[in-house]
Amino acid sequence: PTATPPPSDPPPSEPVVGPNDVVTPMPLGQRLFAPNSFWNAPLAAGAPVDPSSSRLVDALSSEVDGEIQARTGPWINTDSYSTPVYTVGSDVPKVHVTLDVWAPQLQSAFEEVPIPSGAQVAGGSDRHLTIYQPSTDTMWEMWLASNQADGWHARWGGKMTNVSTNPGYFGNPYGATATSLPLLGGLMTIEELKKGEIDHALALAVPNTQVGATTWPAQREDGKVDGPQAIPEGTRFRIDPSVDLTKLGLTRTGLVIARAAQRYGIVVRDTSGCVTFYAEDPVASWNIYPWLFNWQYPSDVLSEFPWKSLQVVAPQPPG
Repeated sequence: PTATPPPSDPPPSEPVVGPNDVVTPMPLGQRLFAPNSFWNAPLAAGAPVDPSSSRLVDALSSEVDGEIQARTGPWINTDSYSTPVYTVGSDVPKVHVTLDVWAPQLQSAFEEVPIPSGAQVAGGSDRHLTIYQPSTDTMWEMWLASNQADGWHARWGGKMTNVSTNPGYFGNPYGATATSLPLLGGLMTIEELKKGEIDHALALAVPNTQVGATTWPAQREDGKVDGPQAIPEGTRFRIDPSVDLTKLGLTRTGLVIARAAQRYGIVVRDTSGCVTFYAEDPVASWNIYPWLFNWQYPSDVLSEFPWKSLQVVAPQPPG
């Protein structure tokens, strides 16, 4: 079977930001990071397979099998433990963000951030927030962000200038994720899922991340386990290019995700409670995901996803 369209047109989005702020959805087809970034460059059919591929695919597949049996995953983070994306115009006023730890360089980067009035952080304890300003080719991301009586605060994060030419990661130790891979890297946007096409690699989080080790492009780690089941953060999976995705019985969204995973790959970005992809938090607009997912749980959306047909691509750092 081929992908089917969503069931019917959803209600229009209702803005939740201030009336004087120029805020739009994450633009469809907007290229983030350099064209040759690992996020954007399609994988060659004959891309070298890492020697540890079989072991790591078995480890991931075993985790997924256990989650399916326990009905705890795999998942797609949407309105919790993902990030809203506020794409702002040049006229959005800049505000001071207080960094709640001593880090002068990062505090300097947070002195003037164009956060629209009414902006909300992601659900979940990470409280992520992403601001993207195409006119200045700049983005800011925050971890443990909050709007308090004295203004905005954050515990950590990063500012990225020249986003369109960036290789796709912050320098260690910056960024709001455990690997310094940006929140926008590998994020499935609402507009992409509505269209049914994702033209970049995907971000993934897994429970059994390897402690004390990373694989490029991860710049740091928060690994939890060791041994043969441990997956280094930064590992890049892809669906074997010989697999015919149209014959797997995938859901509409599952097929969209699988096509991106086969062409661009899946990068392990973080540690999580279950195997999970990331989609744009809808807090900046109307929650469209029940409609996009045909009123199914994310675990059902990923039904028949070919986890056992993954390969691990050998790291390909630039230069």
